[in-house]
Amino acid sequence: MLTVLIFGLALSAVVLLALEGAPSRAGFSSTATTIKTDRPLFPIGTLNVHDPSRVSPPGPHVLAGYHRVYATEFTGSALPPGWEDFTGVPGGDVGAHFSPSHVVVTHGMLELNTWRDPGYGNRWVSGGLCQCGLKYTYGAFFVRSRITGPGPNEVQLLWPYSNKWPPEIDFYETGDKDNSTSWTLHYGADNDFVQQTLRIDQTQWHTWGVIWTPTTITYTVDGRAWGAFTGSYAIPTVPMTLDLQQRPGCSLGPVCTSVPQSMLVDWVAEYSKS
Repeated sequence: MLTVLIFGLALSAVVLLALEGAPSRAGFSSTATTIKTDRPLFPIGTLNVHDPSRVSPPGPHVLAGYHRVYATEFTGSALPPGWEDFTGVPGGDVGAHFSPSHVVVTHGMLELNTWRDPGYGNRWVSGGLCQCGLKYTYGAFFVRSRITGPGPNEVQLLWPYSNKWPPEIDFYETGDKDNSTSWTLHYGADNDFVQQTLRIDQTQWHTWGVIWTPTTITYTVDGRAWGAFTGSYAIPTVPMTLDLQQRPGCSLGPVCTSVPQSMLVDWVAEYSKS
């Protein structure tokens, strides 16, 4: 087995610097920053040709000032301890439904699967889960994933442990696309939010990350920062958990999947300040 620590991968599939930043509401300000870097500065993973994505989780000390406190590669056939799958109708999408049967661990990966489910009247049903047993106040989170195609909205996010929303930190959200993604920070009693979009081929494997501190939230892909927010007035200060989910979006107007799709997650790695 060849295992070499890497901080950069061939990014021929990534249009990394094609950014579209625009205010979503009045909360957008100069504290939201587009970052263009040529040199990877953040963890991507460890080269491993036997891994589904050919990259295993990054090591325990690859992020300066941080140490790894958790990593999983979703081996076996059951969810790792501390993870819980969702069931029922998700908030904000009354036409959607979560089912544990759409969350599968197989072949060294986590699969979230959206398809028409006869057990739910042939409705579009999807998968979601949270690392509900592990909460953080600040830290760095990295998820290696890809999607099989457009349709459902896939999200990787930090959600308040108290379940009192907002805040919310979305560090990867497809919005039913397979050629672009966005980060979004939700804050304030009126759900003000800041958002930026990145054009990128999501059907390829990528390492998505967010580094959350009291003063800055940095968003990364494949070791490079592509956005940041530095307004302490909006940065969450409450414990949060990592969530991964899909939604078919059929009750939200024109957004609705038409063919079965999946989000495949190879691994998750999380870090705390040293």
